[in-house]
Amino acid sequence: MVQGTIVKVSGPLVIAKGMRNANMFDVVRVSEQRLIGEIIEIHEDRASIQVYEETAGLGPGEPVYSTGEPLSVELGPGLIGTIFDGIQRPLETIRNMVGSNITRGIEVPSLDREKKWRFLPVVGPGTHVTGGDIIGKVEETPVVEHRIMVPPGISGVIEDIYTGEFTITETVAKIKKDNGEVVDIAMMQKWPVRRGRPYREKLAPEAPLVTGQRVIDTLFPIAKGGVAAVPGPFGSGKTVVQHQLAKWADADIVVYIGAGERGNEMTDVLTEFPELKDPRTGESLMNRTVLIANTSDMPVAARESSIYTGITIAEYFRDMGYNVALMADSTSRWAEALREMSGRLEEMPGEEGYPAYLGSRLAQFYERAGRVICIGSDGREGTLTAIGAVSPPGGDLSEPVTQATLRIVKVFWGLDADLAYRRHFPAINWLRSYSLYLDRLDAWIAANIARDWVDLRSDTMRLLQEESELQEIVRLVGVDALSASDRLTLEAARSIREDFLHQNAFHDVDTYTSLKKQYRLLKLILSFYYKGREALEKGADMEKLFALPVREQIGRAKYVAEKEVDSVYAAIEKELDRQVESLISREVDADA
Repeated sequence: MVQGTIVKVSGPLVIAKGMRNANMFDVVRVSEQRLIGEIIEIHEDRASIQVYEETAGLGPGEPVYSTGEPLSVELGPGLIGTIFDGIQRPLETIRNMVGSNITRGIEVPSLDREKKWRFLPVVGPGTHVTGGDIIGKVEETPVVEHRIMVPPGISGVIEDIYTGEFTITETVAKIKKDNGEVVDIAMMQKWPVRRGRPYREKLAPEAPLVTGQRVIDTLFPIAKGGVAAVPGPFGSGKTVVQHQLAKWADADIVVYIGAGERGNEMTDVLTEFPELKDPRTGESLMNRTVLIANTSDMPVAARESSIYTGITIAEYFRDMGYNVALMADSTSRWAEALREMSGRLEEMPGEEGYPAYLGSRLAQFYERAGRVICIGSDGREGTLTAIGAVSPPGGDLSEPVTQATLRIVKVFWGLDADLAYRRHFPAINWLRSYSLYLDRLDAWIAANIARDWVDLRSDTMRLLQEESELQEIVRLVGVDALSASDRLTLEAARSIREDFLHQNAFHDVDTYTSLKKQYRLLKLILSFYYKGREALEKGADMEKLFALPVREQIGRAKYVAEKEVDSVYAAIEKELDRQVESLISREVDADA
């Protein structure tokens, strides 16, 4: 129905009068073109509307139609493998209808209403169910079982439940509520994007999210259910890091949000993911991925909603008991959209023009991540890990978005332009980055990988920090002024940097490293340091030690395939022992 009329248009902001009966965050259709928008402010009978489409040509006097509902996403079979825009419009469906350019005002259901899905119930008539209980399942892709849940807030006894093929809007079960009302349950449910989905209890994270990236998993791990930020200047590899995490992270479902990034970066995702094989299942990565694309050439207001759309979809899969990883690239572009809308609303600006509520909005987003006990009677557990890229202008980490993010997240992977310039990728600076999950994850690592992992990591960080201090001396007086033990420290740190921390995202073997291989590789590199120190103490020649042929084998060890790690690494360790012992015995014989 017509709710009001436009009185002012300012870019994506439209102000309409006669909106006294409207509510905050209601979705409206603006003008006869029916452009989609959302009410973000109300004063008396005037509503400020952020429009998620191009507003060129709109003028005062045009009608505004209210839907009376908040901005919501459709949740059900059909999400996986689909690419949506920031307000959950399916881009491939739109392209098939109107071509490559999105027509203004186009109305397309987010999920396919025609496709039939095979529904298999897991409970029978007479079963008492509550919100969150799983009543059936659908095989959405070869690797994802879509669990159909009772919508939150509904409880009662199942009167009827059906088996067969249904569309997402057809009734698959009937529930008689406690007050006698019978409710039809379909496979699709809707949920407002700005409201977090309910859970029974939030738990502390305990297990790591294995990413296959050595610098992350070994030095700065993130827990399943944790939150992390990847800040870095232009060209330092934020997007490649996000892509690597989306490809290889140990998650059942990946939600990738491209909020305000360049279109060619989303194109890379779309062309690469279908062809890449998941290391755990052997199937295409798209079979467990949902993509939200709101590139820099799309309307700026929709960036703001894209973050909420993505995290609501991620929460929905977490409710099924899955481990979900969400990548947001980047929250800086999202914050810029907030700043633009805040400026047009003539709000009092905060630091660098960002709204004063920037920090609280970021916190609302990140706090929706976590490890939880889901609602429902079975007490299943799910995790949602949120990883946000931050793009500070000029790499200035003191700017407001980065600082507000660092006050919230517990893992900081600081990308370094100098490392990127030297072609060291991932360009994560090991002296600036940190993880506050280390103490929690050490027990899991000791129990599942190796008890001496923590000691190896401590020695690695010590060597890297000592190298940084020694480099200052080298710059002043030259490397020849250092003692043999300090030279060994530099050599070991160089091996850690080049042979362990440096990782080629485009190499078939090196792109992903299991935890077991990471442990064996680091132990192999540090074995040279430990044995070298012992050899120097026994009088071995430093130059001959550094020139041992086994050094080349250690440097190439990261390219050994996972299935050959045990045999090849054992052979290298044996050869290292033999060559060091041979060097020591030759020195002893020469002294004698």
